[in-house]
This record gives sequence, C-alpha cells and structure tokens, in this order.
Amino acid sequence: MTRPDPSNEATVILRRESLVGPVLGRVIGMLAARADAPVDRLDDVLLVSDAIAAHGPSHANDGVGLQVHIRTTQDELVLRIGPLAPDGGKGLLAAAELPGVGNIVEQVSQQVTVEPGDAGEHLVILVSLSS
Repeated sequence: MTRPDPSNEATVILRRESLVGPVLGRVIGMLAARADAPVDRLDDVLLVSDAIAAHGPSHANDGVGLQVHIRTTQDELVLRIGPLAPDGGKGLLAAAELPGVGNIVEQVSQQVTVEPGDAGEHLVILVSLSS
C-alpha cells in the first residue's frame, strides 16, 4: 500500500482572540497528523501553537487579526505568522521565553526567521517532523 501525499497547507485568519488557541491548535494538529508526525513531534508543534496563540494577537497588525499559514510535508511543518506589526516577529519570539526553561519556540524548531514585508513582517518557524 502506498502512503498518501502528506503535503498539506492551510491559512487561518483569527480575528477573535478567544478562538486563536482552540482553532490554531486543531488546524496545526490536524495537518501534522496527516503528515504522520510522530507523537513527540506533534507535542512539539502544539507547544509552538500554544506560544503563538498566547502572544500572537498582541503582535498582529491592527484590525487584521492573526494570520497563520501552515504547510506540512512528510519531513517538516512550516508556520508563517503575519503580517505582524513592526518588530512583532521579534516580540512574539521573545514572548515565548519561559523562566528556567528558555525559549520554547527556538528549542523545538529547526529554524526561526523574521522576514520583512511591505504589509508587515512575518515570523517563519520550521519544525522537523522526523524523529
């Protein structure tokens, strides 16, 4: 039996702050599961999702809501958050710092970048789905 193509993507725009956590967590979890992510990696992407949900809305461009594009392949999950307010990418990343633990996003991700753009910057997070 051949394995189905695990490439999937979705874009969510969350305008109601109370829905960011539940909706984002479910969409990210669904796409990671469809890519056959091991359970430990699924836990990691859900930690990243929680950090985005907790701090993302305060760094989003005014009136736009929090926009997150999620793309998975067999090997990785990429989150592109934004457009964000000026310095929003750095601010969102800094907010993921936990006392005594460090930065959750940086610990579970293989790559984290902030990309400038005309409409605002984007925080791009790459998480490996391989064990």
